[in-house]
Amino acid sequence: MATVASDFRPEPAADRPPIRMAYAMAATIVAAFALQNLAGRSTFYSPLVVHAHALTFMGWVAIFVTQATLGARGQIEQHRRLGKLAIAWMGLMFVMGLVVTVRMVRAGNVPFFFRPQHFLVFDPLNVVVFAAMVLFAVSKRKQTDWHVRLQLGAMALLMGPAFGRLLPMPLLAPYAYECAGAACAIFPLIGMGIDLKRRGSVHPAWFVTLGALFGMILLGDAITYSPMGDSLYQMATAGSHGASVPGLEFGTPPGNGLITGR
Repeated sequence: MATVASDFRPEPAADRPPIRMAYAMAATIVAAFALQNLAGRSTFYSPLVVHAHALTFMGWVAIFVTQATLGARGQIEQHRRLGKLAIAWMGLMFVMGLVVTVRMVRAGNVPFFFRPQHFLVFDPLNVVVFAAMVLFAVSKRKQTDWHVRLQLGAMALLMGPAFGRLLPMPLLAPYAYECAGAACAIFPLIGMGIDLKRRGSVHPAWFVTLGALFGMILLGDAITYSPMGDSLYQMATAGSHGASVPGLEFGTPPGNGLITGR
């Protein structure tokens, strides 16, 4: 029976998770958002702040792919330089994610298969946990076996919105958020399978990723259905149309086919 490796050492590039996994993750994200638009469930006629949000998060996808490529090619100096930009970029991602999330909640424009209060809590929490994983990966940069897997794991945590556009979300309510979040485990599980095949054991970094993922889902639920969640929702919606929208109730499907609210 395969065991969990507790003493992985820096490994040769041939034994690391393949660069193809990074490309596959990026391709999944791009395909998901392209499909959303082609299916008529989203539109380019959105406010400027929404476009800025999209460019910010797609910018991270570009950084992620570039970093993975530089690392795979052994261009470590360039990888480190871009890494400094990546750290700053995560701060921008949190700001833009929070701005758009609050804007949608205040406008009462949250996708109908999400509870508005859950949406308000989970989206910023997702970025915070993702950023924590990236910083953990940076702290392990001298241990390439950890660093590579944690960076892939961090990206997996950020893929909920992509899976939310690929899955039949209206049919998954009232657990649409949880299902989209759980789908993010697909790539870490693939990574575990690669480790088993190549090394005969699973690297603990994948278990850290899965723990962060499901811990994030549980924490998001706990905050949403607590007095803290109620207070956050009241603060975010004060003086807006969203204040009249029950935070823990699902909305009515729109009649125009645009179901993302963005």
